[in-house]
Amino acid sequence: QVQLVESGGGLVQAGGSLRLSCRTSETVFTINVMGWFRQAPGKERELVARFIDVVTTYYADSVKGRFTISRGYAKNMVYLQMSSLKTEDTAVYYCNAVHNGANYWGKGTLVTVSS
Repeated sequence: QVQLVESGGGLVQAGGSLRLSCRTSETVFTINVMGWFRQAPGKERELVARFIDVVTTYYADSVKGRFTISRGYAKNMVYLQMSSLKTEDTAVYYCNAVHNGANYWGKGTLVTVSS
């Protein structure tokens, strides 16, 4: 079973930056798929960015050019660098892992972007 713990959320002004971190209980290179989702109030959870395999990444159109997913030097960390934040980026951000056919979620970290 994969355990995921997010951190790094907070309040930031529009145009600012934040970096979210996800600590996993497994070495990230052994996990099939890892990524970040978000859920804004009153909306469905949506995919933001993910590693499809060890090197291939996917980004939602709404965050392309502004967000970057990466792995840390510590092999059990995944990051989401968010820049040029907009008020519509306000949401709870969840770390996600798909491993051996099972879907795992962290508890989420809240990002609030003020105008």
